Amino acid sequence: MLGVEASHKLAQRIDRRVLTSGLLERKTLEAFDWDFQPGIDKALVLELGRLDFVRRRDDLVITGKAGTGKSHILKAFALRACEQGVPVRYARCVDLLDDLHAALADGTYARRLKRWVRPDLLVIDDVGLGQVKKRPDEPTAAHTLYNLIDRRHGKVTTAITSNIALSDWGRYLGDATLTAAILDRLAMHAVRIHVDGPSYRQHLAKSRAGEIASTAT
Repeated sequence: MLGVEASHKLAQRIDRRVLTSGLLERKTLEAFDWDFQPGIDKALVLELGRLDFVRRRDDLVITGKAGTGKSHILKAFALRACEQGVPVRYARCVDLLDDLHAALADGTYARRLKRWVRPDLLVIDDVGLGQVKKRPDEPTAAHTLYNLIDRRHGKVTTAITSNIALSDWGRYLGDATLTAAILDRLAMHAVRIHVDGPSYRQHLAKSRAGEIASTAT
C-alpha cells in the first residue's frame, strides 16, 4: 500500500509540473517514429533525453521543416524534465512574445519576464510560425527575445525549434542586428540538430485518406 500511495503522489506531482509548465500534450521519445526520420541521430537525441545538457547549461537548437518531429522531441524533453523535477516552461514563440508584449501594456513586464527567465529549461517552439509583431507600438520581436535570451545566457538552458533557417531569423524577428546577438549567444553553448526529412503529418494525412478511400470502395 505504501508503494502504491508513493507512486500516486509522484504522479500527482508530475501532473502539477506538467500543468504549470505550459505543456499541452505529453510526447515521449519512446513514441517517436525513428524509422520515418532515419536522418535524425537517434543516439544523440536519446543522450540529450537524459537532460545532462540542461545540467551543463547548454542550449539546444533544432531546425527543419514543419512536421519533421522537432516539437515532438522538445516536448518529450520537457516531459522528462517534469518527471525529474527540473523546473521547465514550454511555449510557442508567438505565444511567449504575445505574453511579454501584453506585459508591457499592463505594467507587469518585470514580473512576467522573470517567470520566463527563471526555469532551468525553457522550450521555445516553432520560431518562424505565426505573426510576431501585431501592433506598431510594440517593440520588435528581436528586441523582446534578446532581452530574454541575454538574461538566460550561460545560466540556464534554452531549447528552441525553428521552422525557418537561422539566416532568416533577422527578417522574421524584425531586427538583423539584435537577431545576430541572439544567435551569437545561442551558438556559444548550443547543441545543433537539423532535421532534413518528410513531414510526418502529411504522411499520416495521406495514410488516412488512403484508408477512407479503400473503405468507400
